[in-house]
Amino acid sequence: MLPGVLVPPLFEQSWPEGKSRFIQLGHVVDDVVVAAERWVAAFGVGPFHVLPAVGQRARYGEGEQVIRLQVAVAQAGPVQIELIQQHCETPSIFWEWSRGGTFAFHQIATVTSDYDGKVAGLRKLGYSVVAESLAGSFRVAYVDTAAEFGFYAEIVESTPRFLEQVRATSETCAGWDGSDPVRLLTRGGYRVPEERR
Repeated sequence: MLPGVLVPPLFEQSWPEGKSRFIQLGHVVDDVVVAAERWVAAFGVGPFHVLPAVGQRARYGEGEQVIRLQVAVAQAGPVQIELIQQHCETPSIFWEWSRGGTFAFHQIATVTSDYDGKVAGLRKLGYSVVAESLAGSFRVAYVDTAAEFGFYAEIVESTPRFLEQVRATSETCAGWDGSDPVRLLTRGGYRVPEERR
């Protein structure tokens, strides 16, 4: 460190300006609960909000399919950490990245109010959309930037509902007191995982 230069603590840097504001780092894992517990232990990030596994309709390659996914999310400063577990063997951008017991960094996400323009801009640069979510109240495209950057670019359409979900997670994590670091979400709140023996 240079004398007289103050460096902000990790995860406390000012919000970056630019064409893309990255809001999320996504990882494909074999077990979202185990992966969340390891993130908490190693980095102190939490609490992780573990959503139930659900079928999600998506366009992949030339066709459409339903894949059963489960995600866990926690906020680490300006960036959300997403852990993704696929609960079926249906071909998908997640299944092809499974590493059998290890984390696989998969995607970096940006949110935009100009979804069509952002996707078109990346296509113009020569990148192709390899998958697109067809469910939910907002659109999500996965652009194949893996050959050049080592990960997919995820483009998320900015909607009030999506932003409210991100805000709620961020506020919970900002005020976290260390209790219940992994929370399995339920209709009435959450429960914690059973203690492993």
